[in-house]
Amino acid sequence: MSIRKCRKLIHLRSLSLAFLTLFLIPFLNLGMASGVISTIQVPGFIQDYVFQNRLLVLLFSLVVILLTELLLSWLYSLHFLILEDMPFKEARKHSRRLGAGKHIKDLLSLVAMQFIISLCFLGCVMIGILLIMAVDGILDGFTLLSSFVSTIIWMFIALSTTVFMSLSMPISYAGISVLFYAHKQELGEEIYNLELQEKSAILLHGHEKKQDKSRIGAISFGMAIVALVLGTAFTYGLQLGKYNLTIEYAWTTEVTAHRGASVDYPENTMSAFEGAANLGADWIELDVQQTKDGQIIVIHDTNFKRTTGVNKNTWELTYEEVSKLDAGSFFSPEYAGERIPLLSEVVEFAKENLIKLNIELKPTGHEIDFEKSVVDIVTEQGFLEECVITSQVYRVLENVKQYNPDVMTVYVCSLAYGDITALEAADHFSVEAANVTERLVDSVHREGKQLYAWTVNTESSIRKMVELNVDNVITDNVVLAKETIYAEKTSDLISEYVKLLEKIF
Repeated sequence: MSIRKCRKLIHLRSLSLAFLTLFLIPFLNLGMASGVISTIQVPGFIQDYVFQNRLLVLLFSLVVILLTELLLSWLYSLHFLILEDMPFKEARKHSRRLGAGKHIKDLLSLVAMQFIISLCFLGCVMIGILLIMAVDGILDGFTLLSSFVSTIIWMFIALSTTVFMSLSMPISYAGISVLFYAHKQELGEEIYNLELQEKSAILLHGHEKKQDKSRIGAISFGMAIVALVLGTAFTYGLQLGKYNLTIEYAWTTEVTAHRGASVDYPENTMSAFEGAANLGADWIELDVQQTKDGQIIVIHDTNFKRTTGVNKNTWELTYEEVSKLDAGSFFSPEYAGERIPLLSEVVEFAKENLIKLNIELKPTGHEIDFEKSVVDIVTEQGFLEECVITSQVYRVLENVKQYNPDVMTVYVCSLAYGDITALEAADHFSVEAANVTERLVDSVHREGKQLYAWTVNTESSIRKMVELNVDNVITDNVVLAKETIYAEKTSDLISEYVKLLEKIF
């Protein structure tokens, strides 16, 4: 009977049914849909373009409203189609009639139902997380026992997630059914009853025999014990640091604006940093040096000649003298008067614009407490977790770690010979793109560390870095990098899932 009904639906006149189903499924399963939708992000520059254009915002809002109205008018089509064996075209007419004047009420009912389901799920997860935190505190020092209890709690969270994902849509459809029958009763319409066939009842009764229940219970109990033992062993290994849970393909390659948006603005200036933020960069890379009076300024070259026209070195001028230099005219007369910023100014800007910083230290040999000064600035401004301290001089990273082990460091190198992951003062690595290989990326990722690639400015090189699964590309062209990465990550979704499963198993 089900096959016969399905065959009736495979018809050109039923194409609108496909639209209803595709739109209805995510609408009634926000728990699953939000998880999938959140992995597909529209590039920042596209979002900015849309939201800055009022006409596009209005058009988008209008389309959403019209689609929602259409969904609500067709909400009961499937009930008429399946329960009362109507053609889909006629089912839509009956659905519009049944829900007339009740769209807002029906919408609020469905949203409230999804909200309650989500709250129940989040409540289970929060309880589990709080229990794990409590266990870690109470059983501190008893690693094996803590692993055992934590595994039980994680199984509870996993079960809650499974139940939520499994029941979210059926409960939503049940809610629609309740509204369907309620509206029919209000209109005094006949309600069709579906009788179970005798054969189905007998089969169902047979599966519920006591003997089968016992067998299923024993199997379930055995599987739970096995899962508990394996889970405890795995959790115990995690706590001892034996495993690394990094799943590379679950992360999107991030984009770092090299010296800010240096293609369109004078490098290492506030204009370049503002441009990088507006273009949707995830990070800003900048270079810092120390002035004669100990101030930390943002500049790449040791000498001011190239960017300001003044033939002086960074350690020969005070910040008061540096602040009078023109760092924009070399790029374009339009930026005449652009100043060399302090690191503290850039950190304040990054905090306000929710963008991370890649701060490269360039020692000249004339500094006093160079590393300490930089770390103090980001620490005092509460920005320590939103930045990385990088350098091509490994000794600098050692000094940073000695002063504050919590600072995230990155070792910048052109070549990567031998086992670079043995360099303990480096949390991550930044390698010249031409020397990045699959073997290098895999070896770095196996140690739970990240690999950045610099400086990547062509579409082909960016695409290669994405294929090699680097974590971060440092580029002068933010727009090109964002567009290329987006295209690569969304071009073959099935292939990406296959690669993810291969890496896990």
